[in-house]
Amino acid sequence: MTRAANAAEPVSPPPSPQRPGGFGVWLLAIRPKTLPAAASGVVVATALAWRDGGFMPGPALAALVIALLLQISSNLANDVYDDERGADTAERLGPLRVTQAGLLSNSQVKMGVKVALATALAIGFYLTWVRGPLVLVIGAAAIISAVAYTGGPYPLGYHGLGEVFVFLFFGLASVAGAYWLQTGGVSIGAWLMSIPVGLLVTAILAVNNLRDIEQDRAVGKRTVAVRIGTQATRAEYTLCVVVPYLVVVGTVLAGLLPLQVMLVALSAPYAALTTHSTYTQSGTQLNKTLAKTSRLALVFSLLFAAGIVIAQL
Repeated sequence: MTRAANAAEPVSPPPSPQRPGGFGVWLLAIRPKTLPAAASGVVVATALAWRDGGFMPGPALAALVIALLLQISSNLANDVYDDERGADTAERLGPLRVTQAGLLSNSQVKMGVKVALATALAIGFYLTWVRGPLVLVIGAAAIISAVAYTGGPYPLGYHGLGEVFVFLFFGLASVAGAYWLQTGGVSIGAWLMSIPVGLLVTAILAVNNLRDIEQDRAVGKRTVAVRIGTQATRAEYTLCVVVPYLVVVGTVLAGLLPLQVMLVALSAPYAALTTHSTYTQSGTQLNKTLAKTSRLALVFSLLFAAGIVIAQL
């Protein structure tokens, strides 16, 4: 066979990387590694409600599912609205975004947001029956904030308000709200423990923004990290991880919580490792730190709950 004949033969294109389909695409979209942190506040609240004799399995489970659905809806909204605003490009350092990658259309992802929020709202009607119309007010605020983080006329994340949103809804509202749904009131212990949970979940956003600081700056996304710079963002992360342990120590010394909740100290070495990685790593390396920080929030909460149970035995 001559060279001319060889040249005339069609050349097979290199195989394209295998892409997930169906359920796998939606699993990428909801970003399951971020979900453990969403459960943290309900875990802490339920442990405290059980200690105080107000544990109600129905509202506790409903609060947990709603927290997960709000996180999922926020993840999906971020995926589609960041793409529409041009914040996600092929040079993205974070995990794959399904809209930008063309795995799902904008309309499909927006429908996913609506389904997640509608399901959360349906469960909210049950909680309204249990605790009254104030549930709908709180739920509506949470739903609006979940979408408004990157969507709407004034996206919170683009104006440096992401940390405020996360702390309020995944800390204060999650812990105090889940406790109130079960007991009908909010104890001092519940208010205080909403601070560690809120800070640990905020740390996830801090490392996310640390990773994306240059890309966000380039597209005009004014996150806290963009505003304060790399070193200050690392300090922000450190505070968000260290202060939760100090709050637990303070509540124990004040006699508001039993000594056994100091079990959370078992997670301190893990916290030290994640903090160290924010000072020594950058770019895509921080994706693992983000996932580890999410797990840290849940482990911290589970150890706290274990301490409460041990103290009651």
